[in-house]
Amino acid sequence: MPAKDVYHTIFKTALIKDQWTITHDPLTLKLGKKDFYVDLGASQLLGAEKVDHKIAVEIKSFIGRSDIDDLEKALGQYVLYQDILAELDPSRVLYLAVPSLVVEDLFEEPVGKLLLKNRRLKLISFDPKQEVIQQWITPN
Repeated sequence: MPAKDVYHTIFKTALIKDQWTITHDPLTLKLGKKDFYVDLGASQLLGAEKVDHKIAVEIKSFIGRSDIDDLEKALGQYVLYQDILAELDPSRVLYLAVPSLVVEDLFEEPVGKLLLKNRRLKLISFDPKQEVIQQWITPN
């Protein structure tokens, strides 16, 4: 099992504060002989019909030497997990959780805007100091 991201516990707290129930820590996916570990699985009852909304969240800190290198790795992992989830648990929606400063520094720049415009990923922005979710960013 891989090491947890430096923001794992902080983001988990933020998700719980946002009324989510953590169902998996980590969410283990098995495809063939290979195991994959998405950082968190969570669910939340939504609306009067009490529909169970399920998500999977991969948490990334973007603290490497290059934010573009971190983006390339995160995007590759996100695409892999998204395809595996579509096969094994299609009711679960995958998100990439990143600190709010990463959204400002990377996803409000042309490269990040392009990824969002082309519906490459869904983001959750969180404030690591306050341990709260700031924004759910999904392509239109």
